[in-house]
Amino acid sequence: MFSFFSLSGADLVTSRLVLRTWPTAELSAVLSGVRLPHWASDFPAEGDQVIAGFASEHPEALGEYGQRQITERDSGLVVGSIGLFWPPSDGCLEIGYGVVASRRGRGYATEATRALVEFALTAPGVHTVCADVELANPASVRVLEKAGLRRRSTGETTASFRTVSPGLTRQ
Repeated sequence: MFSFFSLSGADLVTSRLVLRTWPTAELSAVLSGVRLPHWASDFPAEGDQVIAGFASEHPEALGEYGQRQITERDSGLVVGSIGLFWPPSDGCLEIGYGVVASRRGRGYATEATRALVEFALTAPGVHTVCADVELANPASVRVLEKAGLRRRSTGETTASFRTVSPGLTRQ
């Protein structure tokens, strides 16, 4: 798996990205339509707006195992969001992610997902990370596969993926 390290507090740093908990001022900016200079030109996307609304209504979503911004290390620009939906349910945390259109195709979603999955599996009481994805979004299916999650089931419109802590045999 991918290795991360803590830069400061709960920030996760990968080779190209920083995954930082959402500052409340930036949630407010997204919700009020204010653009900030350290955002990519197409940030926030619709999914980022949904997450900002969710996090503003659920402050616990901003904890160490919650929602984060995806920031390019080289440019310092926020290019998406990724997060865990705390608290876990029966030891399982759900993950969700999105990268703005101008930064897709660079492997950012996979890199961020690998790091956050590895980090999530260190959380107290967590042994599984899961995600549901729409089959109409094959790029997102590939992100989960490349990040090491395995397909558990496929419905008419969605597929369910998960990974478990090393040492657990159930997948």
